Amino acid sequence: MNTSLQGKTALVCGSTKGIGKACAHALASLGANIVLLARDENALKSAAEEIKNTFAVDTKYIVADFAQPAKVKEAIQHFVQTNIIHILVNNTGGPPAGLVSEAKEDEFTSALNNHSISTHILATACIPNMKTAQYGRIINIISTSVKQPLHNLGVSNTIRAAVGNWAKTLANEMGQFNITVNNVLPGATATERLAAIIQNKATKTNHAKEDVETEMMNEIPMRRFAQPEEIANAVAFLASPAASYINGINLPVDGGRTGCL
Repeated sequence: MNTSLQGKTALVCGSTKGIGKACAHALASLGANIVLLARDENALKSAAEEIKNTFAVDTKYIVADFAQPAKVKEAIQHFVQTNIIHILVNNTGGPPAGLVSEAKEDEFTSALNNHSISTHILATACIPNMKTAQYGRIINIISTSVKQPLHNLGVSNTIRAAVGNWAKTLANEMGQFNITVNNVLPGATATERLAAIIQNKATKTNHAKEDVETEMMNEIPMRRFAQPEEIANAVAFLASPAASYINGINLPVDGGRTGCL
């Protein structure tokens, strides 16, 4: 099975911590050169240096904030003029928790910019060079809410579904060019976002944080949260030549929690 990414370059978004950072490490471990994208330049420099020293691959970074799509567009269009991206991993932190019936209009606008719009900008900027290279992998880190809406994540459920359907549509268009588009759907994963969700629920219900964690883990057949590296392993496989005929899918990596196929 060929999982080598030697000679390929991967752009990984939200890559200074959590799932994004784990994805960058997993792809580098297979030989890919890495381009990191995030808004904190100091964190980017540190993450890029760590990857370079650990995996002996080339590293670069792009400073951009998904909340400012025009800036994202300017940065990526400039970058692809002189660089080919073979693998794009779209990943950014999810919207705050809350009921959809209580959400404000600007919460949807913000989430749309962070997820749908910036994701589309990056993909459309990278696709021409992917076509030239005859190799492309677009992998979107979204959520199991694509299959089954999650309680108290109203805005996230709404926007993630939009990204999921955008990706399936793009997969149908790009397959003929050897460009695959797939979604990885993490379950509860030990990240800063999960910690914030747990704290929010504990505060609202007046329960101890540990009790909320236990309740959440008991809903997962494996009785534990995922580690970021476990999500990254799925991403790395989908990015590889071994996954060449996998296109347009939603892949839950959730320990079996999602209640549908």
